[in-house]
Amino acid sequence: MISYEPLWNTMKEQKVTTYALINKHGFSPHTITNLKRNNSITMNTLEKLCTILDCTADSVVKFIP
Repeated sequence: MISYEPLWNTMKEQKVTTYALINKHGFSPHTITNLKRNNSITMNTLEKLCTILDCTADSVVKFIP
């Protein structure tokens, strides 16, 4: 199972909102919905999130066996 709980914590710490991801960084609302529902995202999206938040993948997603 995939969890994006680390993403929400990282965004909160850096004061980045989903509004900013959509309007400033060009994320689609569909992608944000996928993140909120713990659905899969592309590696490109993961890379973009890591670049925006200046973090590594483990600050965005965790895998739960």
